[in-house]
Amino acid sequence: MAGHSKWANIKHRKSRQDAARGKLFAKLAKAIEAAARQGGGDPAANATLATAIAKAKAASMPNDNIERAIKRGTGESAGGAAFEEIWYEGYAPGGVALYVHVLTDNRNRAASEVRSTFTRHGGSLGEPGSVGYLFTQKGVLLVTGDEDEVMLAALEAGAEDVRAADGQFEVVCAPSDLADVETAMRASGIQVDSTDVTQLPATTVPVDEATAPKVLRLVEALEDLDDVQEVYANFEIDDAVMAAFAEG
Repeated sequence: MAGHSKWANIKHRKSRQDAARGKLFAKLAKAIEAAARQGGGDPAANATLATAIAKAKAASMPNDNIERAIKRGTGESAGGAAFEEIWYEGYAPGGVALYVHVLTDNRNRAASEVRSTFTRHGGSLGEPGSVGYLFTQKGVLLVTGDEDEVMLAALEAGAEDVRAADGQFEVVCAPSDLADVETAMRASGIQVDSTDVTQLPATTVPVDEATAPKVLRLVEALEDLDDVQEVYANFEIDDAVMAAFAEG
């Protein structure tokens, strides 16, 4: 499994246990609102909204919060904001590429906070295009089941790749095929643990035990910014080191 995918799963489990869910829910609501504003409030006709709702439900966000965010986005209720989507690109210690997805109603604030966070944690903000070419948007499902059955169902559903992942499997597909692949996997009796539309790196950078905490601290600091939705990275870090950092 790609290093960043492993870290995302660790963070996902950790976020469920954290008391501070308020910030997570605020980010999820912002993504839902922005998607509804751009493509309408029907998830069946708005794949971006469907993905945002799926992420919110996976984080146990109440349905009332989801519905309110959709209504703000469509203008059915007051309080909506016009969020701008921005991608920042840069490097963490060890030459790790970071691709930062931002939704903000204040471009200047977002730029200042992202830049200062990179600097404070030993990273460097790059120019547009400096690392974005390393990442490709993909749909990813984390599933549990028999290897042969997973492989067969994934291939028949049009998935591009299947990777072993600590007793589970990571199924990769085109973003537009994510819903169909999920439906096919479930129909085959395979347990789907999570689905996501993410940015997968074409190449990865191995990071040693001494540098790993510096990289992960920068990623965490960026993720903690209110305007940052996701941080994608191309690191390869030992599973035990990542788990120890998350618990520490």
